Amino acid sequence: MVKKQHTETTAIRTQIPRTSFQEHSVPLYLTSSFVFDDAEDMRASFAEEKDRTIYSRYSNPNTDELIEKVCLMEGAERGFAFASGMAAVFSTFAALLDSGDHIVASRSVFGSTHTLFTSIFPKWGISHSYFPFDQPETIESLIRPETRILYAESPTNPGVDLLDLELLGNLAKKHGLLLVIDNCFATPYLQQPIRFGADVVIHSGTKLMDGQGRVLAGLAVGAEALIDKIYRFARITGPALSPFNAWVLSKSLETLPVRVDRHCENALAVASFLEGHPGVNWVKYPFLPSHPQYHLARKQMKAGGCVVAFEVAGGVAGGRRFFDRIKLLSLSANLGDSRSIVTHPASTTHSKLSPEERKHSGISDGMVRISVGLEHPEDVIADLQQALDE
Repeated sequence: MVKKQHTETTAIRTQIPRTSFQEHSVPLYLTSSFVFDDAEDMRASFAEEKDRTIYSRYSNPNTDELIEKVCLMEGAERGFAFASGMAAVFSTFAALLDSGDHIVASRSVFGSTHTLFTSIFPKWGISHSYFPFDQPETIESLIRPETRILYAESPTNPGVDLLDLELLGNLAKKHGLLLVIDNCFATPYLQQPIRFGADVVIHSGTKLMDGQGRVLAGLAVGAEALIDKIYRFARITGPALSPFNAWVLSKSLETLPVRVDRHCENALAVASFLEGHPGVNWVKYPFLPSHPQYHLARKQMKAGGCVVAFEVAGGVAGGRRFFDRIKLLSLSANLGDSRSIVTHPASTTHSKLSPEERKHSGISDGMVRISVGLEHPEDVIADLQQALDE
């Protein structure tokens, strides 16, 4: 019996077969198409009687390697790689839903996902109902005969709140629903939703998977039959990841565990500092003992991730002063970068939500989302301190 590899080993040693050149590092396959031996080879390939690369909109050796790594890390049967995280979110829903279907989702979702639910999908006759992330007991009352998908982010963006994945998995199974989980903040290194009953897991590879703010990417992995539907939708509509970006991400995954360990260590240090600062009203970080769902975080996550949410005292004016005084950290809408980033969700990533919608999602006007990077934590803390101090 072969012992299952640890994640660190899988991330490094999963590679496509070497070419005749016997390269140690996988080469780039920068080609749009692939050639056939003869007419029968071409016919059989397009008839899917052969499992082979045809066109990079369908598959490519570099994207194949990336997908295989993520599937092994998540415990998934199959996957598909997209040009962005939102392409993965959109394609997953579009492939698995029909007109008249209904989604039950946590209210705390990324701003662009919310816009899909409220502005795009209704044009196709797809509706949704939201439940508060902290009131999962309301989920069953929202399920209708036409409900097909139960959807959530955990941890949530930007509030780093958690949903009980095992509870969601049990509810989905009880009612015959598909459970789709956005695992972007945790990555498959910290959390594997499939273990708790998820059918499809979505990632924005742009974030921690890349880790250096270089490329856009998204992935959906899960059960074979479901990913086949997503693949066939994406094969026609064309949101495929480029071979170059797939190559970059596959190399990035080799260092994901060691990077994420340091991100988590730094983030906990930053969260602990913020919790003790008089200029901060509240702090949330999954592995901070004061987090309302600390014990749940310890149950379903290996560590707390790189994102800390906190509220600056002084309302809008206090928040503006804080952002204008930041010197070392970057003001950006990204996260999961090697460089620490501070973001004001209410005016950026979640600005399309109404004030009432932001309130229901736990996003206050003074909330700050910090993605803690790989700098020395004392330098990050020093910049936050000078920006917060009067």
